[in-house]
Amino acid sequence: MSISDIADTIRPRVEQGSFSNVVKFDCGDDGVLVIDHQTVTTEDKDADCTISLSLEDLESIVAGDLDATAAFMQGKLKIEGDMGVAMKLSQVL
Repeated sequence: MSISDIADTIRPRVEQGSFSNVVKFDCGDDGVLVIDHQTVTTEDKDADCTISLSLEDLESIVAGDLDATAAFMQGKLKIEGDMGVAMKLSQVL
């Protein structure tokens, strides 16, 4: 699954949600996915919070196969910026 496929998967959830921040998922060479309020893009931009992880782990989190908190505790993802914003992601993921 590509970063664009993941963006397409979560776009309906984000558009119907009430997320009011900007979060960037940085998957290194595989690209970025940015949730900007009620929009989803794969264009890089500044964010309140940046979450660095592998494309595979992002796919697992979106599919519900990997708990984001567990991934953080296992060192599978790193959070830079506002940790409170990252906690709000459960609204859309």
